[in-house]
Amino acid sequence: MTKPPDRTRRPRRPVAALCWAAAVLLPAGACTPSGPAPPPATATASASATADASASAPASAASASASAAAGALLPVDEAKLRETFEGQAKQLLVPGAVMLLRTPAGEVSFSYGFESRGGDRPVSLAHHIRVGSITKTWTGAVILQLVQEGRLKLGDAVSKYRPDVPNGDNITIEQMLSMRSGLYNYSESYELNLALDTTPQRVWTPEELVGIALPLLVYFAPGEGFHYSNTNTVLLGLIAEKLEGKPLAGIIQDRILGPLGLAQTSFPPSDSNGLPAPHPRGYMYMNNVLTLATSRLPADLIAQAQAGTLLPNDYTDSNPSWTWAAGQGISTAGDLANWAEAITGGKVLNPGTQKIWLDSPRPVDPDDAAGALYGLALAKFGNLYGHTGELPGFNSFMGNDPVNKVTLVVWTNLAPAADGRDPAAAIARALIGSLYAPPAIPSPAPSEK
Repeated sequence: MTKPPDRTRRPRRPVAALCWAAAVLLPAGACTPSGPAPPPATATASASATADASASAPASAASASASAAAGALLPVDEAKLRETFEGQAKQLLVPGAVMLLRTPAGEVSFSYGFESRGGDRPVSLAHHIRVGSITKTWTGAVILQLVQEGRLKLGDAVSKYRPDVPNGDNITIEQMLSMRSGLYNYSESYELNLALDTTPQRVWTPEELVGIALPLLVYFAPGEGFHYSNTNTVLLGLIAEKLEGKPLAGIIQDRILGPLGLAQTSFPPSDSNGLPAPHPRGYMYMNNVLTLATSRLPADLIAQAQAGTLLPNDYTDSNPSWTWAAGQGISTAGDLANWAEAITGGKVLNPGTQKIWLDSPRPVDPDDAAGALYGLALAKFGNLYGHTGELPGFNSFMGNDPVNKVTLVVWTNLAPAADGRDPAAAIARALIGSLYAPPAIPSPAPSEK
């Protein structure tokens, strides 16, 4: 989360979420990208991206969680899990939240709250939500399938497919998948965020998104740092379309969703603002421009939100096309759990490419091996492989621990929270702390004196 995680508010703040998760479990302090800061003319919301409130706070919490995730699996205590889940949801002021947990002991699911603020229809596993940056794992899987088919190579220069990318001779497909290209993240631009606030139902084309990013200064030389950038994933989606000769929606359906039977999951048309029924409403306290500086409300406004005198705004019908290959997907808790298990279970790639994928997560900060891990469109949170996702109004977390056979999915219909945290990621972190024992502390070595 610097956020591994996700944004992309997770499309925009994914790194943060990833960070706490990494520490816990992402996509923020450990999540702060390495390399130079963005140019002064740009905002840095993405750096604290997608999961926690502030980069530093989520990061430290994430570290603790990550340690917990490294321990042994505890017996499932459903009462404790419910108490943790509902307590966190209430504290984070979410209108609704769902969690789904699978372990060798069976499946447990809980829901909290309602479809809409002040409503009376409870949320459930059947509800569809926008999954934000979890979409990146679909795009990444498509690219890796093309790699194993010999259609492209991880070491290929992006200029081979997109001659318009600055310094594209030195940026590889692998660096774009792993967010180490240095390309500017269009989601951090004032131009985009102002447009999202003033024309929320605008339909964006991928070329318009790339067109915002490519003229702007890069964050660092290719391979010399980490910065979560939706520009990478949009370019990868365009490359997939070029190689396949058809729209990305069809590629994802034919290669990922259809073969795996993910019938409740979709990559909707860019001109669609709707969600399949049933679905919750999605809320956010701030507007997009304000989140460029921080996702945390001032203390007095947090107090008003807690008192119920400050209400969040409804972002459900905002068009998500500004995320495209990086975050336009829709799914349910059950399908996200199945997808997380497919990633680690060898149902997507052949054994050789699968090993490359699962071995790819590495520290976002090379000087902090215990911090956030991010690889080829895949994060690792402690023992769990997965991703976080966030769009205004929706936050999600999915992860699978293939060794202990643990799968966890959490979503909320508020993002970010009033205090800046990514609610689903924060809830998942707390739940993971209840699932794993702290790692054993080695005994001191005997004295040689």
